[in-house]
Amino acid sequence: MPKKHLFASLWCFGVLLSLSSCGGEVKELITLGNETVPVDERESILGEGGLTFGGPAKPKLRDQGSGIGVNAFLWRASLDTLSVWPITSADPFGGVIISDWYTPPETPDEKFKLNIFILDRSLRADGVRVSVFRKVRTASGRWREATVQQETQVQLENAILTRARQFRTESSEQ
Repeated sequence: MPKKHLFASLWCFGVLLSLSSCGGEVKELITLGNETVPVDERESILGEGGLTFGGPAKPKLRDQGSGIGVNAFLWRASLDTLSVWPITSADPFGGVIISDWYTPPETPDEKFKLNIFILDRSLRADGVRVSVFRKVRTASGRWREATVQQETQVQLENAILTRARQFRTESSEQ
């Protein structure tokens, strides 16, 4: 490789490396009149606590820097629900959990794989999505793709949501 191309390649690499280190947290902004302010720091016409009836307002729960980018109760409930499954990948910032293939002891001729996506920072019914994959063993001993009943996916999502609500209840009681 000629020196000219080597220098150009090293320069491009250096620029890309320096740009990649320019990351940081980007706050959600809103423009009010001519002023741009972070959404969670804007003032309310109803005062600091908002509209209250019969007493002081409860303080709003803000992100306490939990280290994850999704709803903590859904994340914890998803991991708890999959506690017997081997986990291949878990990304708490993107809200993705991918399991490895798991063969339930009661059905040795079929195996399952799950992908769980946490879609929201709020604990909502549509905040979690589960994709279920299934394989069955043929007479020759090979694995082939098989259909999964829609109800299986719904039951897993409901189990995660139920567990997340339990975690939230336990957390609020402390």
